[in-house]
Amino acid sequence: MQKLILLGGGGHCKSCIDVIEQENKYTIEGILDKEDLLGQTLLNYKYIGVDEDIKSFVQQGYVFLITVGQIKTASIRKKIAQLLAKHEAKVAKIISPRAYVSKYAQVSEGSIIMHDALINASVTIGEHCIINTKALIEHDVIIDDFCHISTSAVINGGVHIKEGTFFGSNAVSKEYVETNNNDFIKAGSAFKGLI
Repeated sequence: MQKLILLGGGGHCKSCIDVIEQENKYTIEGILDKEDLLGQTLLNYKYIGVDEDIKSFVQQGYVFLITVGQIKTASIRKKIAQLLAKHEAKVAKIISPRAYVSKYAQVSEGSIIMHDALINASVTIGEHCIINTKALIEHDVIIDDFCHISTSAVINGGVHIKEGTFFGSNAVSKEYVETNNNDFIKAGSAFKGLI
């Protein structure tokens, strides 16, 4: 199995670890985060460095996954992705064995599909996205890079979720609508498209 390094060691990282272990495709080598966390552990995995160590780990052949969460903005995740691209790092694509992803769907590198998510036919998911637990992504949806579709959200057919958007827990979209870039759709809301 390939060795994986996680970037960001907070609450979202814990959920990612659980999915990665269930998928059983990568072995987690450790976590990069703030310097004051070095030597500590998160779910038995050590904090082994900081973002500036990415280059060294790339040279050693590790694969990476951004495990910083995303609610108000994707800016931190984008900053880390730029570092990974600068050093030509390989990034993982993680799909929970408890998720359903249609064979007619496309999931890009750097994205994670969490437990019990359902990705239907002709869906396109961009890079470095979070499709969280129990999210439902219906047919023909396009999700651009750096989006977070939160827990139990429902994206109905033909919707375009534009780059950097957060779509909150239990929010539901109307079909065939689109968001703005970096939109923030509140938890529990009904998204009916741009007015």
